[in-house]
Amino acid sequence: MDSRNQPGASSASLDDSRRKMISGSAWMTAGSILSRILGAIYIIPWVTWMGAYSNQANALFAKGYNIYSLFLMVATAGIPSAISKMVAHYNGINQYGVSRRLYHSGMYVSVAMGLVCSILMFFGASLLDGGDPDVIPVIQSLAWAVLVIPGMSITRGFLQGYNWMAPSAMSQFVEQLLRVIYMLLATFVIMEMGSGNWVKAVTQSTFAAFIGALGSIVLLAYSFLRRKREMDALVSQGEVATGVSTRRLIGEIIYQSIPFIVIESGITLFQLIDQYTFFDIMKWFGNYSAYQLNTVYALFSFNANKLYMIIISLASAMAATAIPLLAEARAKNDIQDMRRQIENALLLFYFIMVPAALGLAAVAQQIYTVFYRYDAAGITVLQFAAFMSIPYGMYTVGAAMMQGISENKKMMRFLFVGIIIKFIVQVPAIWLFKGLGPLLATAVAMLFINYCILHSFNREFTLHFNEMAQPTNQILAFSLIMFAVVKVVMLLLGLVVSPYGRFTAFFTLVIGVVIGGGVFAYLALKYRLVDTLLGDRFAGLRTRFHIK
Repeated sequence: MDSRNQPGASSASLDDSRRKMISGSAWMTAGSILSRILGAIYIIPWVTWMGAYSNQANALFAKGYNIYSLFLMVATAGIPSAISKMVAHYNGINQYGVSRRLYHSGMYVSVAMGLVCSILMFFGASLLDGGDPDVIPVIQSLAWAVLVIPGMSITRGFLQGYNWMAPSAMSQFVEQLLRVIYMLLATFVIMEMGSGNWVKAVTQSTFAAFIGALGSIVLLAYSFLRRKREMDALVSQGEVATGVSTRRLIGEIIYQSIPFIVIESGITLFQLIDQYTFFDIMKWFGNYSAYQLNTVYALFSFNANKLYMIIISLASAMAATAIPLLAEARAKNDIQDMRRQIENALLLFYFIMVPAALGLAAVAQQIYTVFYRYDAAGITVLQFAAFMSIPYGMYTVGAAMMQGISENKKMMRFLFVGIIIKFIVQVPAIWLFKGLGPLLATAVAMLFINYCILHSFNREFTLHFNEMAQPTNQILAFSLIMFAVVKVVMLLLGLVVSPYGRFTAFFTLVIGVVIGGGVFAYLALKYRLVDTLLGDRFAGLRTRFHIK
């Protein structure tokens, strides 16, 4: 019997859960995408001012940020995501007072962790440099951001637990905007007006993370105070849970957050494996200079990473939305709602990620030239990375959903085996494919993890794969058609205008994006794909554009 026909699974609840998912995803996607775009656009002037040192600077930036990302995961201790999940849980059972105490308790823990991790980064930088002394000042500059970001992140997680995604989205944008403004000003002053010391320019560029965090904190504080009266009313009207002590809440936060540290740092762990193994493995199979290795490392760890992470940020935005919604359904033990949330998230992921990844691959030459100048090797890496971003993004969404239904231990086992696979595949992949090897090894590991996640979901909830097959196949078919059309257009334009200049590349890139987006949108509207995934709100577009 189809569980969707049972009384508990009304069309109203389906529409409500889908509405929450779409609304939350829209806010988080907008904030994440705008932040990622800002975080990519700055590269154009930044690389120009770095001049001949650009790839070396990119490699140094990537090394410092990989270490920073890991410490930041530990400093926040997975608490923002854990808080988001737990707040949604207690709100779902009408215990808003417990949610408030959770926030206060989590703040104590995260501030203490931020202080400890910041001190370790600052004074232990020489132990983490991997043999490159230029990394030391970069790590130390990032220690300031680790000091303040945990408190900022805990507030984001608390507001997300109420399904208020707008403050998080806006704070992400403000954080990135201030960061980019500071790093560009500092880099211009050092490289164009000052000493021209590229290591100092990179150090100031990474210190900009601290400046951006301060701006985000101000906006989140304003958002919190603006909603405080509404939250106070919910607390006063909710149930009083006298049996939940502060000590128990802190213990629950730590217990819940430990898996989040490991799981959410999955991609960072894979990047750190690359950082500390790539150089040595390459030396086993050839006589390469430090300059050559840093250049190749920059191509996949920074240059391509900056661009494909824009579309992975789409998956991250959806992941942030999925956790509290699933946690709320889990708190109510609503199996049907959990199934719907998982199916909605998977279909929305496919709808966004697959065409975005194939679109990036189709315009890889143009977008790489705009951001970094024409480089055949860099373009090849980006094309390959665009396809690899699909399993990367799937990991982000899948891991978040596993956490949302409290399958943390199982997810940690999947990740542990995935890391082992990464180590096994890393050496032969680098031997055979050089700079593409680390990307391939990570993708193989991610594919295994993703299979385990989907298999686990299906065993527990019996997903309706038959019903999901048609929209999934449509997404793939429309994306492939879009890819083929854009690729042909780019090849034809390449015969008319030079593919080597930034301005001509930008001109063709705009044409490619407009055509690709238009083709996919037309097919999705004509064959009612958007209706299946997003409801009938887009029916008016068919009439406006005379699509039958």
